[in-house]
Amino acid sequence: MSKIRAAITGIEAFLPDYILNNHELSTMVDTSDEWITQRVGIKERRILKEEGKATSYMMAEAARKLLQKTGTNPDDIDLVIAATTTADMVFPATACLVAHELGIRNAWGYDLLAACSGFVFALETVNNFILGGNYKKILLLAGDKMSSIVNYQDRNTCPLFGDAATALLIEPTTEECGVMDHICHIDGSGKDVLFMKAGGSLHPASHETVDNRWHYVYQEGKTVFKAAVSRMADVTEEIMKRNQLTADDLAWLVPHQANLRIIDATGQRAGLTPDKVAINIDRYGNTTAATIPLCLWELEHKLRKGDNLVLVAFGGGFTWGAIYLKWAYDPK
Repeated sequence: MSKIRAAITGIEAFLPDYILNNHELSTMVDTSDEWITQRVGIKERRILKEEGKATSYMMAEAARKLLQKTGTNPDDIDLVIAATTTADMVFPATACLVAHELGIRNAWGYDLLAACSGFVFALETVNNFILGGNYKKILLLAGDKMSSIVNYQDRNTCPLFGDAATALLIEPTTEECGVMDHICHIDGSGKDVLFMKAGGSLHPASHETVDNRWHYVYQEGKTVFKAAVSRMADVTEEIMKRNQLTADDLAWLVPHQANLRIIDATGQRAGLTPDKVAINIDRYGNTTAATIPLCLWELEHKLRKGDNLVLVAFGGGFTWGAIYLKWAYDPK
């Protein structure tokens, strides 16, 4: 019997209309286009500014387009997984809200929180659901409204993040494509250098937490940078060696878009020329769980069935991992 794997069979995205460029940001906080560009490679990012709209709105818009594009009936979706750090609320899950909005009535699902590694972790999660043999059409959502937890008085973090969401249809295949291998890790020692202090059970919302601005992303940039460079590069090299992949074998490296210098270092470690490394951080910034699928969405028209891809991410926690993926379809 042929081995079953999880294959991406469709992908869509939603980007807010509002573009916050470095010039406008420099009027809000002590920074400059030159400072941001040299340090992280970001020129602009999308921001969801409309009142009353959150992560579930962006995910639902992306998923609506995906269902139409792939000709998928909402009743045929049997599982919904939403990778996000910025759920609309603690509960119900964002996956529940999106399913309700789209009229998905025959599925169950939940949210998965792994910070910037969310998509990699979620893709391997749905791969295992597919391997179990009970799921035929899975809706994988990945996105964040990072502007909701960014402190626009902090010049070190506010230039980094943007808002976006993606939606992918995942189906079983017996062909030689789909998720071929994965390596994923967690390390709680990162809790003190990249985190959001308040909003959980340790520090519930109070006057103190609000006054101290603890409901925003905090990171110690140099420490996080060093950890991200080493671990993204290490896991990329490891998954390539384990699957006997050379730079020539790889169509694309699709790295998490957090910092252009981290991306460059990871690509160099893999022995890849820049034309094989997916980059869109300059236009969207760090959209956390959405960065990798956002790159895939932009690459979709270039990808060919059987193309070898390595997806790699690093996030708060720490979390990090890589997936070896063979693309499952030609441009449509």
